[in-house]
Amino acid sequence: MAYGPVVTSDAEIGMAATKLRPPALPTRLVERNRLDQTLDDAVVRHVPLVLASAPAGSGKSTMLAAWAARRPGQVAWLQVEDIDSDPARFWSSLVAAIARHRPRAGDHLAPLVVGSAGDDRVIVPALVNELVDDDQRLVVVIDDYHLINDATVHRGVERLIDLCPPQLTIVVSTRVDPPFRLGRMRVRNRVSEVRAHDLRFAAGEAAVLLGPAGETITAGSFDDLCARTEGWAAGLVLAGLSLQRAAEPDQFVHAFRGDDQLVVSYLGDELLATMEPEERRRMLETSVLDRFNGPLVDAVTASSGGSQWLLEAAARNQLIVRLDSAGEWFRYHHLLRDLLALEALRTFPDELAVLHGRAAGWFSAQGDHGSAVGHRLAAGDIAGAMALMLFVGPDLLGNGQVRTLQRLLDQIGTAASDDAVCALLWGWCEYLRGRYVAAQHWLDRSLSLLPPEIDPIVATPLRINVALGRGDVATALDAARMVTAAGELATRPAELATAVGAAYAWAGLATDAREALGVAVARATIERRFTAHTMALVSLAVNELEAGDVSAAHAAAEAALSTAHSFGLAGYHGVAPALAVRARTAADAAQAGADAADAVDLARRATTDLGRAFVLTTAGDTLLGLGDDAGAVLLGEARSIIDRCVDPGVAGRALARAESRHRLAATPPAPRTALVEQLTDRELGVLRYLPSQLSLREIAAELFVSLNTVKTHCSAIYRKLGVTDRKAAVQAARSMNLL
Repeated sequence: MAYGPVVTSDAEIGMAATKLRPPALPTRLVERNRLDQTLDDAVVRHVPLVLASAPAGSGKSTMLAAWAARRPGQVAWLQVEDIDSDPARFWSSLVAAIARHRPRAGDHLAPLVVGSAGDDRVIVPALVNELVDDDQRLVVVIDDYHLINDATVHRGVERLIDLCPPQLTIVVSTRVDPPFRLGRMRVRNRVSEVRAHDLRFAAGEAAVLLGPAGETITAGSFDDLCARTEGWAAGLVLAGLSLQRAAEPDQFVHAFRGDDQLVVSYLGDELLATMEPEERRRMLETSVLDRFNGPLVDAVTASSGGSQWLLEAAARNQLIVRLDSAGEWFRYHHLLRDLLALEALRTFPDELAVLHGRAAGWFSAQGDHGSAVGHRLAAGDIAGAMALMLFVGPDLLGNGQVRTLQRLLDQIGTAASDDAVCALLWGWCEYLRGRYVAAQHWLDRSLSLLPPEIDPIVATPLRINVALGRGDVATALDAARMVTAAGELATRPAELATAVGAAYAWAGLATDAREALGVAVARATIERRFTAHTMALVSLAVNELEAGDVSAAHAAAEAALSTAHSFGLAGYHGVAPALAVRARTAADAAQAGADAADAVDLARRATTDLGRAFVLTTAGDTLLGLGDDAGAVLLGEARSIIDRCVDPGVAGRALARAESRHRLAATPPAPRTALVEQLTDRELGVLRYLPSQLSLREIAAELFVSLNTVKTHCSAIYRKLGVTDRKAAVQAARSMNLL
């Protein structure tokens, strides 16, 4: 088990293929040429957004699926689900949908989504750049967009519409208008709209939709039915189902109410009440499922013949939607599922947990732990859900879906604090939000709970990252040295070697850093860990700059940035230090200035203190060298970060040099490679405490000496190391292999 940013395939994250293609068309499909013409006209006129906004049951999805099936051009389809409000999940899904027609774009963009954790500011420009030079027309349909409730996703989709190249059309199908600036789009002719009144079935269309059921009523009753439903697709379908069973069809029409209140009243009273008990029971039991196939139906209902039942039921009932051409996967129409779920809750509330448990067991057997954990939680089986987090958590972290992970941990609740894996996952969530104190709390909690069968080294990447994030190089270095001493780095996941190499790099131990980062690159190449690979090269660039080899630093920065670009991670904030190193080592002034500015822009999105301070320092140093006084502001900002770090490692030393070079601080003594005078045993004893967070008074208490004694020893240490303060003493001592 490894925790950290990794890239996995669609299959590995459980993305159902049915999300990425339109639902199969109903057997009785109504040709709606007038709507097709509206959609075709928008594409021809290069309108970037087609908005199909209407209430549930209006026929939006069927209309768009039928249009997509008839179009000669390419149509990418994304069926949105509740969990897609996680930005990383949404953009991963959208990229996967587009990749069905643009595989190259998918290869480039998928790791970018992971590396940026779904940052629309990174993904949208990259997506546009991938599509802008493609001459082929592409339509992207996003169905059920109303399920998205994340402001950053809305912002990103609107930005995509704004930047939309002429050969791309985005179709958004939703029950409610999205929070886009639609007024501005209308004024600029950048949106074409299909509303509820456009989707109403005319008399001729209603006749086709009703089929033989419509022939059982008189012409007057037929007109009355169309008027009562106001052409509402779901109302007509439900009326048709009931007409097949009605003893007096015309009398039924006279009593029929065509608004959406029938979902709870008429449909429940008439449709379900007239079903055979076995079929009714099966439909109620399967209402716990978002989508289903025959084997899943059999597993949940503890019966057999599910595949045949689905085929026959879908042929009779247009509210059972076929999701693929093979007739394997199905779902209930949203209105019908809502009714079934309510009726199941009323009929057998005590059995729902059992049904969810059966579903969880089936999904686990298929290797779909993500779906399984949701059903475990719905069943109230917290222990079962926590057991699955060992598989689900790393996948979600690896795909940048931190919000989905947080949602699951929130659902698990207080029990997560007593589980080592869940506590560790909470630690990662807090770390990725930049909340290092909370991350450290969860890390400590996890380590105290780890059972014997789980190797404690699984927590080491988080331990190192949290320490570096807090500006505590000493703690990170201790963890790195323990891993190295175990001699297993080459057999562990790439993320661990990357973290170890970063700890050595920030500690200024160049040789150790090169060795660990070399292992990280080799492991990441084998494991296809794109983010780990990129970050190892970024750390190598920082390492070579601090080691004083300008040529090697420039080459390492170029390699890191080139690799990031090839993986689609050029806009990932983690590459900012490499940009700063390239700026500092560039021969061309214009290129140096541009790289420095880009590095600062990316670094401001990051949460780690050391990385941001290093970028601000290196970029500020570069700009001041180019005569740009804005660099002084950056150095001042870097100083405010470094001063709150316990042990900033080489970042603090780099800042001191830059401040001295540009006369922004007193000139520190020149760094020494050897001691002026050997440290005494007591001075060495004090030196070992200096990288810690202990105050001098606390160090005195640890050593059972007075505060004045510790101060005297510190003064001697600074003099012999040729430094003026505690942090500089720590870094100088590391360089001389004294720590």
